[in-house]
Amino acid sequence: MKFMVQGKLENKKIGVLGGSFDPAHIGHVRISKLAKKNYDLSQVIWAITKQNPFKKNNPNDLYKRTAYAKKINKNNKFIKVKCFEEIIKSNRTVDLIKYLKKKFKHSEIFFLMGADNLINFHKWKGYNSITKMCKILVFDRNGYKSKAFRSKSFKKYNKKAVEFIKFNKVNISSSQLRKI
Repeated sequence: MKFMVQGKLENKKIGVLGGSFDPAHIGHVRISKLAKKNYDLSQVIWAITKQNPFKKNNPNDLYKRTAYAKKINKNNKFIKVKCFEEIIKSNRTVDLIKYLKKKFKHSEIFFLMGADNLINFHKWKGYNSITKMCKILVFDRNGYKSKAFRSKSFKKYNKKAVEFIKFNKVNISSSQLRKI
């Protein structure tokens, strides 16, 4: 299936939510909807990774995770689900953002992440480049807000490149769902 983008994306705002989505859940949908509403995003791309470089456990089958993510978004036409790793030959966010910036030259990119990811963001390959290429929107997760505010990345970038988003959290995570 060819990756289709919603409408013409020149001079638009595009959100990117990356992860293993093992499985995708309502929390992912809610932060996508909130980012769309608050930042007037034309589209949110869920970039599903085969394997998170920071996680040792292997996620469930990529095809099943992708199909489920598409299924829960059948009524959210602004959310597009895709694995880009074969196209960009990398599972690194910096390479994905470079690819999207090149593909959508005149569009503004917003990278969406949970507060838990901000804590170790300084360990991501090319993290400095990511902050130069896009605005980072950080969504709180239970138990991570204070750690995220104390993180090296938040202290370094603060509101220059990182914006902390207040929202009604969903008390669920993919790892909790896998245990059910």
